[in-house]
Amino acid sequence: MGHINVLDENMINMIAAGEVIERPASVVKELMENSIDAGATRITVTLEDGGKRLISVQDNGCGMDPEDLDRAFEAHATSKLSCSADLQKIATLGFRGEALASIASVSLVKAVSRPAESDAAHTIEIDCGTRVSAGPGSGDYGTVIAIRDLFYKLPARRKFMRTTNTEMGHVTEQFTRIALAHRELDLTLIHNSRDVFRLSAHQSLRTRTSILFGTLASDMENGFLELQTQEKGVELSALISMPQISRANARLQYCFLNGRFIKDRIITHAIKEAYRGLIEPNRHAVVFLFMIMPHEDYDVNVHPTKAEVRFYSGNLVHSQILGALREALQSADANVFAKLPEASSTGALQAAPPGQGDMDRRTQVADAMADFFKEHRAPSAPRQLDFQSARVVKQPVVDYDSAPEVQAGQVIESIATDVQNTVQIHDSYVVSQTVEGFVIVDQHALHEKILYEKLMQRVTQGSLESQRLLIPETVQLNATQVALVEDSQALLGKLGIELAPLDARTYAVQAFPTLLSRANTVDFVRDLFDILEQSTALEPDHALNAVLSMAACKAAIKAGQKLTDQEMRQLLLDAERAESSCRCPHGRPTTIRFTLSDLEKQFLRT
Repeated sequence: MGHINVLDENMINMIAAGEVIERPASVVKELMENSIDAGATRITVTLEDGGKRLISVQDNGCGMDPEDLDRAFEAHATSKLSCSADLQKIATLGFRGEALASIASVSLVKAVSRPAESDAAHTIEIDCGTRVSAGPGSGDYGTVIAIRDLFYKLPARRKFMRTTNTEMGHVTEQFTRIALAHRELDLTLIHNSRDVFRLSAHQSLRTRTSILFGTLASDMENGFLELQTQEKGVELSALISMPQISRANARLQYCFLNGRFIKDRIITHAIKEAYRGLIEPNRHAVVFLFMIMPHEDYDVNVHPTKAEVRFYSGNLVHSQILGALREALQSADANVFAKLPEASSTGALQAAPPGQGDMDRRTQVADAMADFFKEHRAPSAPRQLDFQSARVVKQPVVDYDSAPEVQAGQVIESIATDVQNTVQIHDSYVVSQTVEGFVIVDQHALHEKILYEKLMQRVTQGSLESQRLLIPETVQLNATQVALVEDSQALLGKLGIELAPLDARTYAVQAFPTLLSRANTVDFVRDLFDILEQSTALEPDHALNAVLSMAACKAAIKAGQKLTDQEMRQLLLDAERAESSCRCPHGRPTTIRFTLSDLEKQFLRT
């Protein structure tokens, strides 16, 4: 007797449901996508108990006649494919024909549909794959599908559903993805008879994003950039955050391809590269990216949930996204302005006894400044506060007519030309008075960025100037690093470093770049090979960037280093001539601007 059984149709659908229907959010996604494919302009999603008790999706789409309504719940039944050639140019959100059959096999389903040209609606009810009833019904144009008690006959699946709030969070995420991709639709989400979202059709991306993500509303006006490009068959539009707005994870990075939410490593990497050097490596930008490209240039038939795609020209997609985002970020004003406490927070000072108000105000401003320094200062050894050590410098008038032209997108706008007074505090920060107020400069971060640009420019053009050491210094390398010495000769030559073997693991540093004279030779070479050892899987450009970032950091002025008047002045001059000096190579801000109006508010002068 044979041991191989042919599964019945309902069992096949239940297994398919395990791939397509994971939780209530999966049902919402599939039904909303069907509504969009049906040409709906208005969709209402109603849920009870996070979707575990009820999921209802109502639309005003084309509707179905009795024959199509009956056939829609059969396995692999779809109106979106007719032959195998259609798989090469999928233009709809759904196409597999698995969703309705899978949903009906694990829940109690009631569907009512009415085509626009029909005077009557029709209904069908299915209980976990078993048809209960079908016949005439009543309803408006379009389709209403109600799913009750998801997985109620499959306790093993039902017990894996989470709390109402958790499931509702997943539903909201799916609703948000569709709402962002289809701003032409009127969308409503209702949970337990309460409105969660009511979105009007044809809202701008900024408006809809502000509604869907309330935490971004305050930053939407000045903290985000819009861009739109079209090149080589790829049309891009995006709303991206300025470098000062970032998150600890990438959850607020949404990418859409022809109206479909997707996850793709190529796109994620392009976004990360676009912000490299503008935000800290462990931070993530907020990005809403929309792509339009020919359907035949990618394959969406990769995963049952259709959230992953395969590009036939991934390098083109990567370069287009990276170039568009990088150009927009470099051309924007990336100045970082201080966020001082609201003036209302000082309201208690107005009631202070005579003679105490001024002291209280000074204390509050001093506390605000202390909080600022604690957040933004570069790492250094702790020092006692000593305001007597602050040195005020009167700057002479300088002729800048012969200075190099300042590049577009420059961050430190004419600090040196507008400066009247400059002071170094705590041997770590340079404070310069400007026409609008004053600027606080992190001397290490700013000098690090200046050096990084110089290093990158010289390495791109050829190699760094080096000098031979009178007394060569020795450095010990591990076995893996020794193997990298020969493979890294081109890079070492660009850096102006010459190594000579003394024994199996010991090398003598014969020459070292003059631009890195502040760096410790042995420590630098050792750290260089640590980076190369970790970067073997990276592209050459990424490895070079990591090396130059490390080089700039080691050779830059350190926090806690006292600067002369001329050194402070030269630092500001070099910053003004730099192409972009708003952030160090690691993404930290180099300058923070304070306006005079901000200070007047703190002292209740406005």
